[in-house]
Amino acid sequence: MSQAPGRVIIYGGKGALGSKVVSFFKSKSWWVGSVDLAENSEADANIVVPRDVDLVQQETDVLKSVSSALSGNKLDAIICVAGGWAGGNAAKDLAKNSDLMWKQSVWSSLISAAIASHHLKDGGLISLTGAKAALEATPGMIGYGIAKAAVHSLTKTLAAKDSGLPANSLSVAILPVTLDTPMNRKWMPKADHTSWTPLEFVAELLYNWTTGKDRPSNGSLMQLVTTNSQTSVVPA
Repeated sequence: MSQAPGRVIIYGGKGALGSKVVSFFKSKSWWVGSVDLAENSEADANIVVPRDVDLVQQETDVLKSVSSALSGNKLDAIICVAGGWAGGNAAKDLAKNSDLMWKQSVWSSLISAAIASHHLKDGGLISLTGAKAALEATPGMIGYGIAKAAVHSLTKTLAAKDSGLPANSLSVAILPVTLDTPMNRKWMPKADHTSWTPLEFVAELLYNWTTGKDRPSNGSLMQLVTTNSQTSVVPA
């Protein structure tokens, strides 16, 4: 059996963007692991996150499964594209929506950081998913905004000295506006789809960064801004 050109774990590998990223790396003959609440049949290894356990238990379980799946091999990248969206201001369901957003975006990012600290190669990549909206106030989606702002903070912190990541690691976050997913099309059929970022573009971008092409500086928050179906990658 020939050696895979590289190894990557996609956290959130069963979602719309995650599935596209898994497919992209597989098309380049990479070994791909998926971490999610459900299996992605295209992945070489599936780590199914246990539902209804706390963050500490989730981290323990995922790290154990990742270690087993890698059997001593190191990762070129850990890419976290897990997340979700919920609206709402302070007047309704604030704690409920914030709790959900925290679990979907922050827990997944923290566990990705833990995976990176244990299994990333020197010079490897950790990519997290923030949001352009969270660079400003988000009164109509408070839980989402604070969770994504926390991801931005984590991205910068992982780039700092003594963060616990391997030598010369690159920590970066993508900050999309709206991704062109089937679910977004379903809920926003009349929106301007030429301002939505194609999933294929994001997958290729993450692949390029993983393989060392056009890498941003460590700790960068990279906005994905799409206008007239053309996407620019702009440092925040």
